[in-house]
Amino acid sequence: MKNGIQALKVCGMTQKEQIRDLIALNVDFIGFIFYERSPRFVLNSLTLADIQSIDHPGKTGVFVNESVEKVSEVAEKAGLAMIQLHGNEDQTYISTLRKQAGHKIKIMKAVRIGLQDAVSKEQRSEEISEQIRAVQNDVDYILFDTDSKGYGGTGKRFEWSLLDSLDIPLPYFLSGGISGDNIGDLDTISHKPFAIDINSKFERTPGDKDLNRIREFVSNIYKTD
Repeated sequence: MKNGIQALKVCGMTQKEQIRDLIALNVDFIGFIFYERSPRFVLNSLTLADIQSIDHPGKTGVFVNESVEKVSEVAEKAGLAMIQLHGNEDQTYISTLRKQAGHKIKIMKAVRIGLQDAVSKEQRSEEISEQIRAVQNDVDYILFDTDSKGYGGTGKRFEWSLLDSLDIPLPYFLSGGISGDNIGDLDTISHKPFAIDINSKFERTPGDKDLNRIREFVSNIYKTD
């Protein structure tokens, strides 16, 4: 792929036909949101059995401040390959989840970055790096997303240049307002993401993806110059 990207995740999926289209496009990770307050809450549209029946190695469940027991139960019943923690889950929570879920399922922790902050860039960098250090031994990936009261899906982009000032010891996913118009700006980041995570910029309405726009995006990021 271009810009050093190795993988693509499309999040907020709710429709079977669109999921089949993404599988045909060889998308690496397909995200299902299990946060009831999200407009993309997947269980309003699909059952756990529906998700279990989807044959794809990158099924990812997004959870926000859910109990360890509930996350483990949903992950098993939906046949998830990865758990994405997008809330305020701390090191103790993640360690407990890791022991309960085992190592056959991947865990990704989201680090939410605000659009504006009163503190200096150096202080922000240290605070974010501290969050990463606290969980790095029990997770497989970090995801950086734009902070919001709704825990993501803002369509807004944080300051990507901040990433080069961080100590990121794990492969990371980049999310938050990524689109065909700004994907080229990844060239400005020295420490490239392992994967990019797209969502709201590729929707007609929440949970209803614009597949033509996604196809064009996929074509562009795979195209060689």
